[in-house]
Amino acid sequence: MEVSLDVEGTSIFAGKKTEVINISNANVNASLKTGRELFAKVPEIFVYDMDGSGNQVNISNRGLDPHRSWEYNVRQNGINTNSDMYGYPASHYSAPMESIEKVELIHGTGSLQYGAQFGGLINYFTKTADTSKVINFESVSTVGSFGLSSNYVSLGGKKGKWMYNAYISKRDAKGYRNNSESNADGHFVSIQYKASSKLSIKAECGHSTYLYHIPGPLTDAMFAQNPRQATRSRNYFSPDIYVPSLSLNWNISEKTQLRFTSSAVLGTRNSVQFIGFADKLDVIDPATNNYKARQVDIDRFNSYTNELRMKHIYHIGKINAVLVGGIQSMNNDLHRCQQGKGTSGSAYDLTLSVPGWGRDLHFKTNNIAVFAENMFCFSPKFSVSPGIRYENGITHLSGSISYYNPEKTPLAIQHKFPLFGLSTQYKFNDNNRFYAGVSQAYRPMIFKDVIPASAIEQIDPHLKDAYGVNIEAGFRGKLKSLISYDITYFYIEYNKRIGGMVQKDAAGNYYNYKTNIGNSITDGVEAYIEAAVIKNPKHFELSFFTSTAYMNGRYIKGTVTVNNINTSIIRHKLEAVPEWTSRNGINLAYKTFTANLQYSYVSATFSDALNTKTPALNGSIGPVTAYGLFDFGASYKFLKYYRLKAGINNIADTHYFTKRPTFYPDPGIWPSDGRSFYVTLSCKI
Repeated sequence: MEVSLDVEGTSIFAGKKTEVINISNANVNASLKTGRELFAKVPEIFVYDMDGSGNQVNISNRGLDPHRSWEYNVRQNGINTNSDMYGYPASHYSAPMESIEKVELIHGTGSLQYGAQFGGLINYFTKTADTSKVINFESVSTVGSFGLSSNYVSLGGKKGKWMYNAYISKRDAKGYRNNSESNADGHFVSIQYKASSKLSIKAECGHSTYLYHIPGPLTDAMFAQNPRQATRSRNYFSPDIYVPSLSLNWNISEKTQLRFTSSAVLGTRNSVQFIGFADKLDVIDPATNNYKARQVDIDRFNSYTNELRMKHIYHIGKINAVLVGGIQSMNNDLHRCQQGKGTSGSAYDLTLSVPGWGRDLHFKTNNIAVFAENMFCFSPKFSVSPGIRYENGITHLSGSISYYNPEKTPLAIQHKFPLFGLSTQYKFNDNNRFYAGVSQAYRPMIFKDVIPASAIEQIDPHLKDAYGVNIEAGFRGKLKSLISYDITYFYIEYNKRIGGMVQKDAAGNYYNYKTNIGNSITDGVEAYIEAAVIKNPKHFELSFFTSTAYMNGRYIKGTVTVNNINTSIIRHKLEAVPEWTSRNGINLAYKTFTANLQYSYVSATFSDALNTKTPALNGSIGPVTAYGLFDFGASYKFLKYYRLKAGINNIADTHYFTKRPTFYPDPGIWPSDGRSFYVTLSCKI
């Protein structure tokens, strides 16, 4: 793991917790995007295994919600990939991990430069071409357990002032569970023209799509009996997303740099499902001799972002300063066609058996954000960086909802708020530093929150925006080039937290209730330490690392109403926030051979704010038990251009699950993968 520079491009990193993870050289099964391996050296990362290995990366940090990584601003090469920040801010775009060179994480106190969200920034950087060649070629092929077959091919190079890079990717898998097969395709092209040493223009377009056969949730009894079984055979999910962009980089002078990007997120999020809890069986109706009709949902994303960023270096007397600022405009139209009556068939089919939608809505957003951060270097060792972000926008709703009282539906939600932050840094020497920062954050109420997603969901009519603050302080660096470390204390206050509760109505039927659960605080310590026991690059290297986080997430205010009885949740644990996450590993290298063994541990969590200890019979609420996993990976480079990788994930074949969701893909237990093997052969010429 590397640490970003103090200032890079049009971004300031000084005083913030940042990590740069090298993906391309890691001994991992990139085709399956195993989060605990990809983010092994980032202590506080919580990985949510939700909808099939290799389809998405679902992560969070510091007690936030990991669904589709939507507490982050997710980018690829600096281009926003969140589907709709104010309608449905999930990131459905999912590039093949074989295409990624590195991942940059900027934690909460750095978020003002990128958005209002609590989590910060995740920026995936695609591999770039070898500019010394006109044509260079790379292929990566993987086979593994549960029918895994993955192929990735890329071409790139440079000719004169032109540079290019493109790839295609295809992955198929039968899946660990019954009825959990998936297939994914990825495409990408990048063309850059360097007009001069100061000016370059780049056009890119990424495309990702996959079809996932959803096996359905399990009850606790089902999971204990056989975690590979399925409760659904006719459910499917398929996002199909394009991310085109045009960017301009202009070094106006040695002191001034400008970057302009214009991008879009275009595509659909499709699903056809028989929706219900795990104990609601999807069986043939004897009266009709057919299955019941499934629900069809189609979201159409039309999100456009323009961002102008500027960096300027200047002086105030003897104080060196760097100003980074900019303006971002977002124009989104999320068209949600949902609760259509589909067919009674079993294949992936979005056909409606009855014309019309239960919900046919447009969420149209116009938003302007202005941001600025100034780093004042009072000495070569000490700097202070105040920052501000101001968001001003509005989302309008239009359309029809057949099942919902129009009077309960807001026609507009305004986003108008200033955010402030301050970070500081002190360098003891070139390798060691202290950093600290505080930053406000905001999680605005979005239409996804105020419109029920299905018949088993109800919304609190008094739902409010969530807001809070991020605080962090830590030490990081190297000791004699043998020990790397990053130890951080963090504190997140999250007010009017929006969450879901599984409740019963008067007839005894379960439903999901979305409301402001309460105010919460999560604080703790994150520690990454890696020690090189033997360091001889020509022969043999041996190192050990630990990446461990302690998180104390609890409610400090809140009351939940269950069966007309108000119950305080003060001092209750936050949902899906493990007290301990710890990943520990041994790495060795001998000439062109490398290997690593990793042990990952996640402590037990609760699935609801009431901290229910006895699981519901339908599996919707209850504890998530602690689990520990071993993973092994090795690689060998030979004949100059070739590399062979192999590994075993979940060596002990531990049966575990990571979370009980309250909404998609239905409440209950979603088992994670058991023991699996893989072999990867790559060639780079």
